[in-house]
Amino acid sequence: MTPFIRNLLIFGLLICQWNDAFATVINDIRMWHAPDRTRIVLDMDENVEFREFTLESPHRFVVDLPQAVLARSLPAPDAMGQFIHRMRKGYPTANVLRVVFDLEKPVRYAIQILKPVDHYRYRLVMDFYSREPVTGTVQPERQKPRDGRAKDLLILIDPGHGGEDPGALGKNTYEKTVVLQIAKKLKEKVDREPGMRAELTRKGDYYVGLRKRTGIARRLKADLFVSIHADGFKDKSVRGASVYALSQRGATSESARWLADKENASDLIGGVILADKEDMLANTMIDMSMTKTVQESLVLGREVLDELKKIGAVHSRRVEQAGFAVLKSPDIPSILVETAYITNSKEEKLLRSAKHQHRIGDAVLAGIRKYIRNNPTIYANR
Repeated sequence: MTPFIRNLLIFGLLICQWNDAFATVINDIRMWHAPDRTRIVLDMDENVEFREFTLESPHRFVVDLPQAVLARSLPAPDAMGQFIHRMRKGYPTANVLRVVFDLEKPVRYAIQILKPVDHYRYRLVMDFYSREPVTGTVQPERQKPRDGRAKDLLILIDPGHGGEDPGALGKNTYEKTVVLQIAKKLKEKVDREPGMRAELTRKGDYYVGLRKRTGIARRLKADLFVSIHADGFKDKSVRGASVYALSQRGATSESARWLADKENASDLIGGVILADKEDMLANTMIDMSMTKTVQESLVLGREVLDELKKIGAVHSRRVEQAGFAVLKSPDIPSILVETAYITNSKEEKLLRSAKHQHRIGDAVLAGIRKYIRNNPTIYANR
């Protein structure tokens, strides 16, 4: 059979599956592997009804999609992560696409359609978890303090975005990528600091819900929370670093309010779904202790901002405030650092530079160090 005839037959088959204008086209299949779950995403051009069920002997998870056609090949088995052996497709009836996941073991799962947001259209999002209940990040073993204190101070470093949520987009760079690189360098620096140690809210390219990030801070009993980001704006000449703290009353500027709204939309883009709701509901209460925590966050933010001024331009010369969901830990001083504007070509180049990433890490650590030196009671509260 000639290539022309073969391609003609394939095209004819797709036309039959397309069922005129009624088929939903699945344009892409993407996946993200976090320590506690695997996420599979089907990108579609429109909404679709679906039916899911499980089968045993062997264990399988099945999704039926009426009037749908798959416009790309299936991922290779070695890309499927810890829960899924392979992915298959079939047509139990003429107008139903069936997607079958052969499982390595029994799983818990969550599935739903996400509506269009940002640069995405409709998405069918499936999360696969271990059947054993997952209560959150496991408490890591405490390192032995190096200076005689009862415990080292724990700095929780939060690389923004991840997975489904790329964050701001530069010409050649995703925000989620460079902030993880910066966060890892900062962690290494903190871990070398006497009396301190650091943990990350995410260690790879996967999404963690905003409320879950604050939940990790509480479970680990963090002393400080530092969220690392890279800003973006339609005006590509805008540049400079910024530092933000929580506001309980309203934003200190229109740009701060706009940024908080954009960052808080991450859960829509990243796809917080059914299995994450319990974590979200458990983190919505803010008590009177929040006022003192915000004051301490402003002090920490000023120290970090002063150090960032030494290595480059800053967008705002004061610590701005707005209603950032990721900063709402009632008793943990928390700041969000916008390291630069990734939409500015010069700053994007700097953000991609390992040398500049180290300089950012050094500046943030210097600010933390100054904050702790001026607040010695932080150790007494351990």
